Amino acid sequence: MDNNQRLYGLIGKNISYSFSKKYFSEKFALGNLVECSYENFDIQTIEEFPNLIANNPNLKGLNVTIPYKEAVIPYLNKLSKNAAQIGAVNVIRFTKKGKLKGYNSDYYGFMKSLKPLLQPHHKKALILGTGGAAKAVAFALDQLEILYTFVTREEKAGMIDYDRINVTTFDNYHIFINCTPLGTSPNIEEFPPIPYNFFTDKHIAFDLIYNPEETQFLKKAKKKGAVTKNGYDMLVLQAEKAWKIWNK
Repeated sequence: MDNNQRLYGLIGKNISYSFSKKYFSEKFALGNLVECSYENFDIQTIEEFPNLIANNPNLKGLNVTIPYKEAVIPYLNKLSKNAAQIGAVNVIRFTKKGKLKGYNSDYYGFMKSLKPLLQPHHKKALILGTGGAAKAVAFALDQLEILYTFVTREEKAGMIDYDRINVTTFDNYHIFINCTPLGTSPNIEEFPPIPYNFFTDKHIAFDLIYNPEETQFLKKAKKKGAVTKNGYDMLVLQAEKAWKIWNK
């Protein structure tokens, strides 16, 4: 590879299905950006990260996906203000001095994707899951001035567990956001364990998953009249934001 080559990529685990590689490869082809290429870096543990950097001197930017959005932080030299507040990184920029700076474009993608669906009664949200993506969603909801509660498998301080969700919950919370991997292809029969029969046309069900296009979570909510949206737009928006960050 000559020095004019600009390599970008995705780090994650079991990421052969990745949206990013297809998206950026098509973007580079359409824009005739022959010097740019995009690769998946499938690593089994985050400890492999320094080697990956060392072995790919032409790297100019990375996306980060499950399960490394939080684990990668100690390996970076700097964080953007938002990434530091969120506590999760999904974009890494290689600065001119060869330093690694972490950013979060997930919150931006989610915020722009949710906004058109919002109506005045959408005041409170339940976030299913507590990983890096859930943290970015919470940050976006803060920006939108929507109150939220996390739902976890075991009850922790300030969070509720799935067993506590009932009809009253649905009266109080009108946005349900799935930030868990439950329902992702190939395990498309799975779904978060909530009582779907309490969804109404006043509710929004938002799933960060985009493959399959319609998860069981979305199907079940839609059946009861809920407004539904998957994670595809969010991914496109965060990818374009990542491209801007890399090319600052």
